[in-house]
Order: sequence, then C-alpha cells, then structure tokens
Amino acid sequence: MAYLHGERITLRDYRLDDMPHIRQWVNDAEITGTLHDLFQYPQTVHDTESYLNMMVENKSADNKGFVISFKDSLDYIGQIDLHRIDWKNRSASLGIVIGRKDCLDQGYGSEAIGLLQRFAFHSMNLNRLDLDVYEFNLRAYRCYLKCGFLEEGRRRKSLFREGKYWDVIQMSILREEWEQRKRASSKT
Repeated sequence: MAYLHGERITLRDYRLDDMPHIRQWVNDAEITGTLHDLFQYPQTVHDTESYLNMMVENKSADNKGFVISFKDSLDYIGQIDLHRIDWKNRSASLGIVIGRKDCLDQGYGSEAIGLLQRFAFHSMNLNRLDLDVYEFNLRAYRCYLKCGFLEEGRRRKSLFREGKYWDVIQMSILREEWEQRKRASSKT
C-alpha cells in the first residue's frame, strides 16, 4: 500500500515495531473511553499482537488501514482504518484513534481523515464513507463536521457508559459532497 503524504503527517503501513505505541494507549481509559465497546475490556498483549499481525499481513478484503505518523520521522501518532468495505455498493466505515495524548487537539485527526477521504474516493472509487460517534465525544463530532460528514441519524440511548445511556450518532459523507467541498475550497 502506498504512503499518503499530507502537510504534517503521512499515512503509512502498519509495522511490527508499532506494537509498543499501540500497547501504550490500548488500555488507557482516557483514549479508549470514546471507542468501540471492544475496548471496554482489557486488551492482552496477545489481542494486540493478533490485530497488528492481521494489519501487517493486509489479508483482509473488507478492512484496510493506515498508521498516522509524523511526516518527517514516520513515528506513530495513531491509526485510521476503513472497516466493512462493501465493494459492490462502494462504501466503507471509518475508524480513527489518536493514540498519543500529546497529539490530541492539534489537527492530526482532521488531516488524516482528509487524506483517507481522497484515497477512498479517488483511488478506491468508493462512493460513501460512514462512521458512528458517541454523543459525549464532542471533539470527534466537531472534527467529523469539519471534514464534511453530515449527521444522518441517531440510535437513541443505545450506548451505556459510566452509568448513563447515550445516543450513537450516525454520520456519512458521499463522494459528490466531498468533491463539492474540494471545488469550493479551491476557489477561495
């Protein structure tokens, strides 16, 4: 898989030496508290190794992923993946995590999403990207809006976290909407 270069970051392949970086956040509740329920349980070293080996081997037809890294050093920042790629209907679900706390709120996530959108719509010829975000995750919600995702529905009170029920917000962006945004931003 080719590297995707942005202004400050590169989306690159997964490597076995990413293991310590992934292990650093995978059981950190501050990071995982906004992620899928899979991360509600402690992740063993074996769990992380299995996942990393799957991504390094790149054998899954319906999952493709990248490590978000610094452009100059290629050091690990986080991960961005396409899940449930549906080749017939040209759609996929996006998942992202910034695994380093010192890299939060610096725009790395929105830059990574922009690079992945270009790759998904132009190189993979997808027509739709979607994602779920939890209502309490305002940082991510604002980032997705900034990247052109639109709210298309809510699964009301379908997530239980910390003694409370929360909405799961469903968002998506279509290729034509992404292209329209690109044309509008190039005119300014």
